[in-house]
Amino acid sequence: MGALLLGLGASPLRAQGAALAPAERRLRDWIAAHRDDQIAYLQRVVDIPSGTMNFAGVRRTADVFRASLDSLGFETRWVPLDSVRRAGHLVAEHRGNAGRRTILLIGHLDTVFEGAGRGWQLAPGDSLAQGAGSSDMKGGNVVALYALKALAAAGRLKDANIILIFTGDEEMAGEPYAVSRRDLIEAGRRADLALAFESGARTSAVVARRSSTGWRLTVTARQGHSSGVFSEGSGYGAIYEAARIVNAFRERLAGRQYLTFNPGIIAGGAEAALDSSGVRATAAGKSNIIAPIAVVDGDLRTISDAQRDSARAVMREIVAQSLPGTQATIAFDDGYPAMSPTPANQALLARYSAVSEALGQGPVVAYDPARRGAGDISFIAPIVPASLDGLGADGSGGHSPEERVNVNTLAPQTARAAVLIDRLARERSSRGSPAR
Repeated sequence: MGALLLGLGASPLRAQGAALAPAERRLRDWIAAHRDDQIAYLQRVVDIPSGTMNFAGVRRTADVFRASLDSLGFETRWVPLDSVRRAGHLVAEHRGNAGRRTILLIGHLDTVFEGAGRGWQLAPGDSLAQGAGSSDMKGGNVVALYALKALAAAGRLKDANIILIFTGDEEMAGEPYAVSRRDLIEAGRRADLALAFESGARTSAVVARRSSTGWRLTVTARQGHSSGVFSEGSGYGAIYEAARIVNAFRERLAGRQYLTFNPGIIAGGAEAALDSSGVRATAAGKSNIIAPIAVVDGDLRTISDAQRDSARAVMREIVAQSLPGTQATIAFDDGYPAMSPTPANQALLARYSAVSEALGQGPVVAYDPARRGAGDISFIAPIVPASLDGLGADGSGGHSPEERVNVNTLAPQTARAAVLIDRLARERSSRGSPAR
C-alpha cells in the first residue's frame, strides 16, 4: 500500500496547475468535437426502457454498449444471472502492456423507473434533458465509453489494461450477492484501481460510500386482556417492547457521524407478519388485546466495518434488555459493504483534481459520504488498492420520475476521465501482469 500511495500521491504535486501534455490536449479536443455525438448516444440508450426487472430492456441496452466496445478492440461477454432472477452483466476487457496498471471501470445498465413519458426529453437550446437513467447512470456509462473512444482515437488505448463491467441489477441487486457480484469481485482482485461512473459533479468526487445492512426485529409477548397490561401476570406486550427498543436505538446511537439506522416498516398486534420481500406488512388485532407479536424491518448504514460492528453490538445489547413478559431477537442481513475513505482513495482523488485543474475546470474535493447511498464499487473497494466514484454526468432527481442530466457536463466529465485513465494506465502495476 505504501508504494501505491507514493505512486498516486507524487503526481498531483507535480501536476497542480500544469498544462496538459500534447496527447492529453488531443483527448480533450476529440471529446469537444464529438459533443453532439455523445449526447445523441445518450439519448439512444435512455430511450431503451431498462428497469431492473425488464430483462429484455437491460439486455438491449447492453447490446448497444457492447457493439461500441467491440469496435474499440475489447473482448466482450454477457454474463447471464438467471439463477438470481436478474438479466445479467456486460463484461469487457482490453489487454495492453502486461507491466502496466489494470483499471476497472464500473457502471450499470438498469434504471429505477421506465415506461411511458420516461424517454429522452430535451427542448431545443436547453441543457437539462429528462429521462429514466439519464444521469443514474446511463449518463455515466456514456462518459466512460467516450473516454475510451477518445483514448482510441488518440492512439492511447492500445497499451492500456482496462476491465469494464456494466452490471444489470445495481438498482435492485440479485441475491445472494456472492453470485450476482461474483464477476465484479473477481475483476476487483485483478485491478490496481477502480473508477465508477455514478452521477458526478463539477467540484466533487466520491472517496467513500456507506454500507447498507438490513435488520429485522421480532418481538413476542404474552397475549391477554388489555386491562392487565403492565401487570406482573400480563407484562407489557410486544408493541410496547418494540417501541422501547426502536426508541433506545435512537437514544444510544443517533448523532454518530456517518451512522444512520432507520425502521422502515413496523407491524404488531394479535397477528403480524412481513412478506418475503420485506416491503409489505399485515396485521390484525383489537384495542383490548395485549399484542403478542411485533416485527420491524430497517436498515443500517455505516462508513466502515468497525462502525457497523460497534452499532450492531449496541443494538443487540438494547434488544436483550426485555420488558417484563416480552422477548425480542434481532437479525442482521449483510448487504452492500462500505467503501471507506482510505488514504489511497484520497490520493487518487488528488490525481483526479490535478487533471481537473490542468483542464481548467478547477479543483475537486471529496463528496460527503453521508449524502450518498451504497453502490457497486463498495463490493470491490475493500480489495482494490484505490478507488474513486462519482465520475459520471451531473444531474438531479435520481430515483424519481423527474430524473434529469445536464448535457453540458458530459464533455467536461469525459475529458477528466480520459486524461486520468491515460495517466494511470501508463504507470507500472503494483499487482504484476494482468491475467492472460
